[in-house]
Amino acid sequence: MELEKLIKTIEPEDAAARVAAHAHWNSCAKPLGGLGLLETALEDIAALTGSADIDIRERAVLVLCADNGVVCQGVTQSPSSVTAIVTENLAARRTSVCHMARTADCRVVPVDMGVLDFPGVPGVLSHRVGNGTADIAVGPAMTRAQAEQAVLTGIELVREQMEQGVKLLATGEMGIGNTTPSSAVASVLLERPVEEMTGRGAGLSNEGLTRKIAVIEQALACNQPDRNDILDVLSKVGGFDIAGMCGVFLGGALYRVPVLIDGFISAVAALCALRLCPAAGKAMLASHVSAEPAGHLVLEALGKQPLITAGMHLGEGTGAVAAMPLLDMACAVYHGCYTFDDGGIEAYQPLGASQ
Repeated sequence: MELEKLIKTIEPEDAAARVAAHAHWNSCAKPLGGLGLLETALEDIAALTGSADIDIRERAVLVLCADNGVVCQGVTQSPSSVTAIVTENLAARRTSVCHMARTADCRVVPVDMGVLDFPGVPGVLSHRVGNGTADIAVGPAMTRAQAEQAVLTGIELVREQMEQGVKLLATGEMGIGNTTPSSAVASVLLERPVEEMTGRGAGLSNEGLTRKIAVIEQALACNQPDRNDILDVLSKVGGFDIAGMCGVFLGGALYRVPVLIDGFISAVAALCALRLCPAAGKAMLASHVSAEPAGHLVLEALGKQPLITAGMHLGEGTGAVAAMPLLDMACAVYHGCYTFDDGGIEAYQPLGASQ
């Protein structure tokens, strides 16, 4: 299996580079750990890349677009046709993430992973795994081969971006109904009740939420995904976008490109990557905690703390892109702040250190 071979080449993080980045932070004339998670994030990047000389100026957000057959079960407010409309607007640079990315000096890269009946438009990369997934309420979303293809596509996307000089990636997605397979996957992997892992998505009514929960329970009963086999879970109750983002996180670890987790859907994909390869966690940075009910639970399972708590649940990679300026400001201090020696100041000592 090609995927299995690639995963075996992912190495652990570089502990020496982490130590060097931490020492550099401690030499800056400021309270030790004063920038909190921003300091940790840069140390994580150093440990991933193997260098304490951190550069994240070239960046892109990969927005993986795909449709979900389960929409026919009435789990969303909008029809599947909206996925194609938003995908076209991503290419036209009109959507929310496009405006945010412009401010963050970030390229937007829409990718068609399986938008229903999508003819293709300039500005959208075509990596179609299928013409939307099947309805998980009555059978598997896709074949196992398709699930592996989607994951491998995500890995390949990272390689392509790395070769173009990208130093920081964000994960984004667009697909009507994709919180339904995300909740299904999360319920399986975290072994928690469906109702605990399921939210209103883009704004379901109480009746709609009840129907969504019932559909996911039906999908799990029908497909019986094996939580110990990630490709089985993805193929039975996942989506092309989720599987593709899983590959992006694996690719980040393989090619040493840090990848920002976006919201709930992206975090579920990250959890799939972590279960496939624990070393993949070294490439993951948590941007924000989603307003979806299970958002914080998935981040806890990943062992990641979010940089932002803003109640966001828009998708498209907006939360991940929102974190980029924070990382830029951290880099500005990391590279530019004067040191204790420069200022003639006695260096701070860690609390509890011997005098």
